[in-house]
Amino acid sequence: MIVTSAVRHAAAGTAAVLLALPAPSATASPVTSTATVTSTAAVPSTATVTTSSGSLRTFLREPTPPARRYLDRARLDRKGTQVQPLSGAPDVPSVSALSWVVADASSGEVLAARNAHRKLPPASTLKALFALTALPHHEPSEQHTVADSELTGIGDGSSLVGVKEGYTYKVSDLWNGVFLSSGNDAVHVLAAMNGGWESMSRQMQEKARSLGALDTQVVSPDGYDAPGQVSSAYDLAVFGRAGLQDPAFTRYCSTAYADFPAGSWSYGIANTNRLLTGANGVGRYPGLIGIKNGYTSNAGNTLISAARRGDRTLVVTVMNPQSGGGLAVYEEARELLDWGFEAADLVQPVGSLLPVRTTTTAAGSGNRAVAVAREGRDARADGRAPRPGAEAAAAAAPAKDPAHGEEPSGASAGLPLALVGSACAAALALWGWRRRTAHRAG
Repeated sequence: MIVTSAVRHAAAGTAAVLLALPAPSATASPVTSTATVTSTAAVPSTATVTTSSGSLRTFLREPTPPARRYLDRARLDRKGTQVQPLSGAPDVPSVSALSWVVADASSGEVLAARNAHRKLPPASTLKALFALTALPHHEPSEQHTVADSELTGIGDGSSLVGVKEGYTYKVSDLWNGVFLSSGNDAVHVLAAMNGGWESMSRQMQEKARSLGALDTQVVSPDGYDAPGQVSSAYDLAVFGRAGLQDPAFTRYCSTAYADFPAGSWSYGIANTNRLLTGANGVGRYPGLIGIKNGYTSNAGNTLISAARRGDRTLVVTVMNPQSGGGLAVYEEARELLDWGFEAADLVQPVGSLLPVRTTTTAAGSGNRAVAVAREGRDARADGRAPRPGAEAAAAAAPAKDPAHGEEPSGASAGLPLALVGSACAAALALWGWRRRTAHRAG
């Protein structure tokens, strides 16, 4: 009798607590036949439920995630032209460059590429990486007097802006010399201000790796031909995209003309990027932002270009055209930019300029295993071969609840049981108190 009374109190307490709990969310269990769900047209992220009692209840609906697009990063390692056109996409231009990349600067998606990771001499396009590395270290208004030692070691035949020892320059003047005149003398001075030539090479190498540019080997920070110095169309696109995120970089690379000081007077310098200035018979490209061009006898002509049209910005890199003369690099970049703006919504990306994120923690390793496992399952569902390693990761991934397809949450799964237990304890305590009170009264 005593036990029956205690159980009765516990049941009553449990029922009271459960009644006080909020109603389950719409994603916790399906809506029963006693409720009707209708979309609220004015506010797509909400829905209205008519309950069995006739009352209305509005709640926030979880937003629909964007459709997942499978991205095979290994595709850019393949030789030849890589593109995934959809219906109505224009044909990729036939250009003579040994390698090139067309990418969306905002998302980092590679729209098309040819031999993207082929390692080639970069010439002065490597100055883009130099600027990414050294620009943050000195204010534009800072002044520097050039020492004779800072101008030693400049390669024969280098392009120069005209820096002189003993002259004092603002840092912004030196950067104009780098971007407009491609002045190796200005690079040498700025490198000396940032730890010296060898230190600058190491810093640039570290910067390239941090950006996910793994093809680049820095030997000479100014891009002058040196044994073992290489980059790729992919890495140059990474540098161009990163530069567009720095207002100072963007300001310098988009400057067409500037005055360069020479003591008590100054002289004009023009950007050697013909798509920006329209010089030497090359038409200016509408919406061109700029970035950096280069040439050496070993590298041929190279170019990183960025242009904006409407709300879209593209980065195009071109390395060593094989026909058309010295100005072909600009015309081939023009063709690729035109194609990119026309085809941007009509192709699936073939890669990404974003670095692959890795972590050394155990939790991070588990998350990567699940991500790779899901990628493998998605690939099989679409009839594609999963990326190497996806099968092993799928086997190592945690098992999921077959009823719901997801791992149960420890906090959410244990909450009802904890509340029921608390209610039972409270009910038993109440029952004990009432018995003691009754004994005292008797």
